[in-house]
Amino acid sequence: MDILRKLYDMTAFSNLLENPAPLLMLFVGVVLLYLGIKKQYEPLLLVPIGFGVILANLPGAGMGIVPGEFIELGDHKYMNLFEIAHEYGIMNFLYYSLIKTGLLPPIIFMGVGALTDFGPMLRNLKLSLFGAAAQLGIFSVLLVAIAAGFSPKEAGSLAIIGGADGPTAIYTTIILAPHLLGPIAIAAYSYMALVPVIIPFMVKLTCSSKELKINMKEQDKLYPSKNVIKNIKAVKIAFPIVLGIVIAFFVPSSVPLLGMLLFGNLVKEIGANTLRLSDAASGPIMNAATIFLGLTVGATMTSDVFLDFKTIGIIVGGFFAFAISVIGGIFLVKGYNMFSKKKINPLIGATGLSAVPMASRVANEIALKYDTKNHVLQYCMASNISGVIGSAVAAGVLISFLG
Repeated sequence: MDILRKLYDMTAFSNLLENPAPLLMLFVGVVLLYLGIKKQYEPLLLVPIGFGVILANLPGAGMGIVPGEFIELGDHKYMNLFEIAHEYGIMNFLYYSLIKTGLLPPIIFMGVGALTDFGPMLRNLKLSLFGAAAQLGIFSVLLVAIAAGFSPKEAGSLAIIGGADGPTAIYTTIILAPHLLGPIAIAAYSYMALVPVIIPFMVKLTCSSKELKINMKEQDKLYPSKNVIKNIKAVKIAFPIVLGIVIAFFVPSSVPLLGMLLFGNLVKEIGANTLRLSDAASGPIMNAATIFLGLTVGATMTSDVFLDFKTIGIIVGGFFAFAISVIGGIFLVKGYNMFSKKKINPLIGATGLSAVPMASRVANEIALKYDTKNHVLQYCMASNISGVIGSAVAAGVLISFLG
């Protein structure tokens, strides 16, 4: 009987009888895996996040992330990484060394920069202004979340979901409200995956068919631009250097994200001399960072964290932040068209998010439904790329004021 009891205690069944909540979290992890594998919603992140959720909630496995306040030793002394690894396991070691330090989101931003072409934005700088309007959702939901009972730091972490940028949301949350990292990361990436659903829905609510038929190429022919960039290659090399310096003076707290984004873009634009750096940033380095980011973020999603009233608020508030960001860009275009002879398709305002290039592709598909000759992809990319920069700057502003 002693042997049988020891065998029983060795299994996880006794833990499940005492606390069945992990079963629900295992179901959440399976749902995330289903969305990533079957539905192909952001599979590069939802698959590792979903599997991280499963690992964290396997009873008795000890793979869940332990909140920082529980591993403090008192008298302002903390465990070092080796002690954390020995006491709490490999997942906590990865979390506190790679996530808690804020290392991985900027690394991923470097890879994003190496994959990004600022050319469409530089050729249409006027359109890039609509990327700023799309940050309206961030600051609107910030105020609403505070009124709803979230602390200012928690509200800032929730609101940044409106930027539609996963690494930015994670980086901001690490600094402002690390205890909400799991729900916010999952909400951010889930809504990014739902861009093909959310943008068409918001466009249908706010735009007429006449507005969606505005042909940008015809508008360019009627009202040609007076400013033409003669040496686009030189401008694309100078742009990340100049912008990085300027932003650093105005919003220095955005430099960890924006600086790495611009560096990745710079090594890409230089060309053959830095090709190996660009390939490394956008390939092995970014892929490894994505794996560890997804697994460790998923491992923060224990039942104690997820099964909370604030999680519901994050899911609802995140949707409104996302939706208001789309609507903000659309209405700025509408306002612009009231005073300008050269009309702009509202779809360009709808893509002022950081979900590059998915948002632009979705907008282009919508435009082609109304006019098979109306290709707006390059125009949408102008506001879409500026949205990446805008969300990083918005994160820096939130961190400066609330951090």
